[in-house]
Amino acid sequence: MSDYIIRATAADNQIRAFGATTREMVEDARQIHNSSPVVTAALGRLLTGGAMMGCMMKGEKDILTLQMRGDGPMVAMTVTADSHAYVKGYAVNPDVRIPPNYLGKLDVGAAIGYGNLTVIKDMGLKEPYSGQVPLNTGEVAEDLTYYFAKSEQVPSAVALGVLMEKNNTVKQAGGFIIQLMPFTDEETIEKLEKKIAKITSITSMLERGMTPEDILQEVLGEFGLTIQEKLSTGYRCNCSEERVARAIMSIGRKDLQEMIEEGKDIEVNCDFCNKSYCFTVEELKAMIAGV
Repeated sequence: MSDYIIRATAADNQIRAFGATTREMVEDARQIHNSSPVVTAALGRLLTGGAMMGCMMKGEKDILTLQMRGDGPMVAMTVTADSHAYVKGYAVNPDVRIPPNYLGKLDVGAAIGYGNLTVIKDMGLKEPYSGQVPLNTGEVAEDLTYYFAKSEQVPSAVALGVLMEKNNTVKQAGGFIIQLMPFTDEETIEKLEKKIAKITSITSMLERGMTPEDILQEVLGEFGLTIQEKLSTGYRCNCSEERVARAIMSIGRKDLQEMIEEGKDIEVNCDFCNKSYCFTVEELKAMIAGV
């Protein structure tokens, strides 16, 4: 598997960690949406974070949705992940072009702007769990760190990165999430904070040829790292003609009848994969018979 996630523990289960390499996933998203470099970087970070958060869920059919909405030119981006670590996502405006930040890097924070991060977990219960926090920086990793601390009361370190080639394809992408369990002792916390403070960037580590295993070993090796599982990950949209037809039927008999009376075929486009589905008037009539 080329893109994958490592699930690990350290310090006698006081620490849990996830490491990911996601270049192909982010490149797939770039090609599907024809996104600009800054949008590719932003969406790629959220896809990577979403994939790792997805595999934290326990149920086979659990679904996680992350949405960042701000006052920047990108407007918003949405990522959906399943519990098997597969993701899909899109940005409202995929063609944002803005100057680099003061460090000469892609200015993801300015592209998103000030707003909110919403996390929705659908675990098959009567109502999905929903948590929302203000965007801390708009740089994605810091915002997910803030979400974990404020909404889930889990101290976490999140690092996410996307490095672009000069031809605007994706060169490197990946990240890690390291979390402290409630019973973590103070000495372990202090040592881990010092270790994480020394990390420069996730993309520089990937550029040196480091794997997710290598990255977690560098950060957590002295704490007795134990690799628990290796999971494949990638970009996957589960839309289908049947699912789209069900969505059309859900709008109700009155609206369906209005579409039929217009006498025109309708086309529905999937935001996540850009695939289009066309339904004829005759097909709409068959749908209304079933409503």
